[in-house]
Amino acid sequence: MLWVKAFHIIFVTSWFVGLFYLPRIYVNLAMATEPAERQRLLLMAGKLYRFMLPLMLGTLGFGLWLWLGYGIGGLWLQLKMVLVLMLLGYHLYCGRLLKAFRDGENLRSHVWYRWFNELPVMILMLVVILVVVKPFQ
Repeated sequence: MLWVKAFHIIFVTSWFVGLFYLPRIYVNLAMATEPAERQRLLLMAGKLYRFMLPLMLGTLGFGLWLWLGYGIGGLWLQLKMVLVLMLLGYHLYCGRLLKAFRDGENLRSHVWYRWFNELPVMILMLVVILVVVKPFQ
């Protein structure tokens, strides 16, 4: 089970790198004025979003394996699962935002994207506290 836990941590960390960086690309896209710059950023965002999918699936797969191996935990685990669902929603919403940029329909400012980028940081902090401290065990 330690191998499964190790791979879960590797996939979680890698997925979060994408969740942190993709909205930073959106910040730059929202500020881009040159068509070449915009196309380069769209290419980067698209490649990163596609790369994030297997990382998300690995995170969920190894997490499910751990859940089934260790059994259903207490309230801390249920709260963690709610946060994981929020991250899934965040990931999918990032895809919708990318589509809006591609279609020229983005209505949000770079400042909004800077704040949007902070959400996974907050969720990560809460998840780590729930997993390590297990305050509601």
